[in-house]
Amino acid sequence: MRISAQPWMGPAALAVAALLVVAVLTHADPYAADSLLPGCPFHALTGLFCPGCGATRAVHALIHGNPLLALRMNLLATLAIPLLPLMLLRSLRGPGPATVWLTDARPWAALVLGFTLLRNLPLMPFLLLAPLPH
Repeated sequence: MRISAQPWMGPAALAVAALLVVAVLTHADPYAADSLLPGCPFHALTGLFCPGCGATRAVHALIHGNPLLALRMNLLATLAIPLLPLMLLRSLRGPGPATVWLTDARPWAALVLGFTLLRNLPLMPFLLLAPLPH
């Protein structure tokens, strides 16, 4: 018997994963010294900030009603979060002129690379892109 994936299964799995992240971060504190949430292995090895550094703390801040702290923890992730439902809807509905730009990887890759480079520059105002220390 062959099982074929339905087009809605991928977006449904992502929605379930997002709900699980929200459920965990509602109760788990990434700032706690005994937190079970992992740190960034890239930062631990290199001392540099990856594009995701601070994203867990940003989502935690959003869940607990602190959008300014979320922006300070990870500006890119915080601004990208509202686009995720649009990307899911686009994947369900198929290509459309209003949302086709959401799934073109090239501008996203350039944005993520630029953000990563800038947040690691030891100059103002780029220091503001680095997440606050624990």
